[in-house]
Amino acid sequence: MYRSDVVGSLLRPNYLKQAREQFEAGDLTDVEFKRIEDRSVNAAIEMQLRTGIDVLTDGEMRRYAFWGHLTDAVEGFDKYGGWSIPFRNEQGEEVSQPRPVVVSKMRRKRPMCAEEFTYVRARTDHPAKATFISAQQAAAYYDAAKSGAAYPTVDAFLADLVDLLRDEVVELIRLGCTYIQIDSPQYAALIDAGIREGYRKRGSDPDRLLDLSIEMDNAVIGGHHGISFGLHLCRGNNQSKFYASGDYAPITKVFQNTKFQRFLLEFDDDRSGGFEPLAKVPQDRTVVLGLVSSKKAALESKDELKRRIHEAERFLPLERLALSPQCGFASTWEGNLVTEAEQEAKLRLVAETAREVWGRS
Repeated sequence: MYRSDVVGSLLRPNYLKQAREQFEAGDLTDVEFKRIEDRSVNAAIEMQLRTGIDVLTDGEMRRYAFWGHLTDAVEGFDKYGGWSIPFRNEQGEEVSQPRPVVVSKMRRKRPMCAEEFTYVRARTDHPAKATFISAQQAAAYYDAAKSGAAYPTVDAFLADLVDLLRDEVVELIRLGCTYIQIDSPQYAALIDAGIREGYRKRGSDPDRLLDLSIEMDNAVIGGHHGISFGLHLCRGNNQSKFYASGDYAPITKVFQNTKFQRFLLEFDDDRSGGFEPLAKVPQDRTVVLGLVSSKKAALESKDELKRRIHEAERFLPLERLALSPQCGFASTWEGNLVTEAEQEAKLRLVAETAREVWGRS
């Protein structure tokens, strides 16, 4: 049982950002860029170990965005050719994020996450996890006009995608990974009342989409024994901005009908609603409370975190709870509006609070 967790992505250091730009411009060789990637992953591991967090990741340093492992490892995508999604903050400032779009038949060029996991495994004996995108999230990468020549229907695209992701799970398990996290912020589209209404206006039933998403998730993770599968749900995270609001009530089927043992849930501000939907979580599942903001620089109060943990205990026993940031610190390569020192302080706060609430793991 990991009581302190990290969602996945960490701030990319400036030297890595510069190296990626040089590499994409053809000014760095594969070997040179790989050494810089390795350096940044080493630093990410060392930082997480300093904080005392129970389980770590490679920081997703090798990805240009949290979905980058898919579009870089699988042939068939235009990385920036999909429809854009607006992210905003409380002040109404917006940033638009272009998404990938599938334009030809998908073909796996290489494993998506194997390098990430095996490199971390070789660098430390500390518990580590692999993170990768859900089929439900990648469903947004289908556009009938641009994708139709390769996949006449979105169902045909998703069938191939589920096979690719299921194979990746098998490969990670073969390599010794025992904790696999599936990232699906696209579920937020089924939380937000405004976005749900938009689906209806376009002829899609959001509740049917929810059932399909659950079916795909279960197909991807399968029935592997001895492996912990986590599902991360948030409301968008890009340069300290979000795209959806609302509590988890409309999607509590996810808690009840999926095979995930661990749910990493965003609860850092009023947009997330209350803890009441946790009453729907089966008693054999764990909820990781994302109470520490990865979007805002201000460090939370340890006493306030403890108060909120005990508030959540009204709906789920304390032994079924854990603590983390509400999302990654850099879902896209630009990163959120926090410094590396602030990021480290927040992870240390998560680890220290968890030890004080639950004791040492």
